[in-house]
This record gives sequence, structure tokens and C-alpha cells, in this order.
Amino acid sequence: VQLQASGGGLVQAGDSLRLSCTVSGGTFSSYSVGWFRQAPGKEREFVSAISRSGGSTDFADSVKGRFTISRDNAKNTVYLQMNNLKPEDTAVYYCNRVPNGVPFTQPDYWGQGTLVTVSS
Repeated sequence: VQLQASGGGLVQAGDSLRLSCTVSGGTFSSYSVGWFRQAPGKEREFVSAISRSGGSTDFADSVKGRFTISRDNAKNTVYLQMNNLKPEDTAVYYCNRVPNGVPFTQPDYWGQGTLVTVSS
């Protein structure tokens, strides 16, 4: 299984970005996909995840109301729409695969990360 994250960049506070995670290998529709992030000097933290069908999602409290997550099983891709970005959202964002039946916070495969920088 390989996960390719893209869409990061440098934006200003209040702007929006959409991250994409394209997955190859395995059966995409059989597992959940999520995002973690790691800010400089901090531990990696859970951001969001979506179930295999898309019927269940979860978000960290810090991004609720600003971020949405969706998936297109025909394209093997998960999207993280980030609105009203804040400087504290600055981090490397990693997408990951979560096996069926496992909590969203326990992925088994990780992508390489994409950098999001939000200036004030």
C-alpha cells in the first residue's frame, strides 16, 4: 500500500487549502483513511479520518467546524478541505490507512507528508 499526499503550500490566515491523498495497492474501499499532522517541535497528532464508506468521520476538536473530509472511491482519493486556516495549523500533514475495525487513531500505513504553512 502506498499513500501520496499533495496539496500543501503557503497561505495566509483565513485562506483555504484542499489536501489530497491518493492510495495505491489494496482495496481502497475496504479501509478507512485519515490525516495526522506534526508541527515543528511537537508530537504528531490526529486531525481527521473517514470510514471506508464515507458514512463516518471524525475530527480533532481544534479543526472541527473548519475542516471537512471526503473520499472518492472511484479515484482512490481522500480529500481534506481546510477552511479558515490559522497559523497554528502550520504542520506537515500525513495521510494514512486505517484497517477495518481499528480506531481511526491507529493507522498502519503512512504517506510521506505535505507541508502546510499558514502565515499571520
